[in-house]
Amino acid sequence: MAIKTNRANTAQVPDGGWGWAVVAGVALMNSFNQSVLSVFGLLFGEHLQNMGEGTTGAALVSNLNSLALNLSGLFIGPAIKTFAPRRVAFAGCFLTSFGLLMCSVSTRLWHVIICYSIIVGLGLGLISPSGFMAINTYFKEKRGVAVGAAMAGTGVGQMILPHIVRYLLDYYGFRMTTVVLGSLALHGLVGASLFRPLNPPNKRKKRNVKEVKLLLQDDKVKNEEQNDHEISYSAKLAEQKRDITDKRKSLDDHEITFMNDPSEKHRRHKSQGIFHRIACNLANAMDLELLKDPIFISICAGIGLVYTSTINFSMLFPYFLQFSANLSRGNTAVCMSVLAGADIVCRIGFPMITDRLKMSYRLVFLMGAIGMFFGRAILAESSNYYVLIVLSAICGGFKSATVVNNNLTISEYCTPETLPGGLGLNMIAKGIFAISIGQLLGWIRDYTGSYSLSLHAQDALIIIVTVMWAPELVYKYFKNRKGNRDKSNSIPSA
Repeated sequence: MAIKTNRANTAQVPDGGWGWAVVAGVALMNSFNQSVLSVFGLLFGEHLQNMGEGTTGAALVSNLNSLALNLSGLFIGPAIKTFAPRRVAFAGCFLTSFGLLMCSVSTRLWHVIICYSIIVGLGLGLISPSGFMAINTYFKEKRGVAVGAAMAGTGVGQMILPHIVRYLLDYYGFRMTTVVLGSLALHGLVGASLFRPLNPPNKRKKRNVKEVKLLLQDDKVKNEEQNDHEISYSAKLAEQKRDITDKRKSLDDHEITFMNDPSEKHRRHKSQGIFHRIACNLANAMDLELLKDPIFISICAGIGLVYTSTINFSMLFPYFLQFSANLSRGNTAVCMSVLAGADIVCRIGFPMITDRLKMSYRLVFLMGAIGMFFGRAILAESSNYYVLIVLSAICGGFKSATVVNNNLTISEYCTPETLPGGLGLNMIAKGIFAISIGQLLGWIRDYTGSYSLSLHAQDALIIIVTVMWAPELVYKYFKNRKGNRDKSNSIPSA
């Protein structure tokens, strides 16, 4: 099965106009919501230590957050198809704010897991794809630049929040800090309010709502009809059974059971029909047909591995700076801000170059991952403050290539109709990798007692992705090159 690329078949879009207001809304929403993930280690590090939890406990909270964030992909596709992205984003902002506010009263690890991992994770899971879908409808040629500018909002938050969190922790403590962050998350509602649809709601969205209602009503009516039918059918069978009993008293229990088999087969057939119809509707709503495509599965696996490596680096980076490189909390915040600043610049700058060169989003994603590999490998063995600042900038710059091209890689491969489902399935894959391999990375840090080895273990995931993707990308490159050469040779000379 082959899924045609979305780049060539996208409908006519303005590539600007109100779309830039949507980009600004997504940037505003991301700066106060998505950026919260980057300060997890700084925000919860001391709080979890006071609870007696080590790196494994912190990794559990962070990875469960990623699991909840990405498992929202189970329903994000049908939700975006049924409701406007604006409503989905509203719900995400409310959940993120509520979860952070509840963290202020946490005293046990399971409190943090419920409030931060589950509630905040689900909120952030609703925000990311809804913002991407809102931008995707307005841009085609400038899609990379638009997504990069919107994602720069996350970078702005990542650059500012470490200093806000450090100041609040020093003067007001953990509880007031989480209250302030929860209040700031509500600013995302202003950004989400700018998600005006490009076209008025079409009949398809209304049809999706009606299909769900009709499915439930239809099943209820059919169940009632089946019950009535089965009652009358059972009555007839009872009469026949009495006649058979009078005429053939010699029939044993096995033969009576055999005579009853037609009714059992009838019930089983009807029940299987109901479940089959429900399963088909769910499969269509989630676009599970994509799972038959091995290339799509490879893409999701690669993105999931790089994502797991990235979120574990974000969690361990402040720990590494404070406890391995022996930097102060202020210097740690500076390094984190430098990383975020380089991330912002490159999120805006890289797409301008790659879109002009018509480079594949997937290729740019892989190049960014390889760049992160080398940056982190050197970072893990460094302790000089000024060297760490430079390496922080390098890691932040290459990280932007993976973050910006995450959803773009999926949109490049899927059709517009299957894109919401593709985004949801990609999120599920990332959640599975985060809770399994991500937890293993946390265990490696506690078992070895070394932050450097943990950073190298994160780099090992990038090596796996490179081995998975490189042969296919090289094959496609030479195939396209040969096809272009054949076209040029077939053109008759003047």
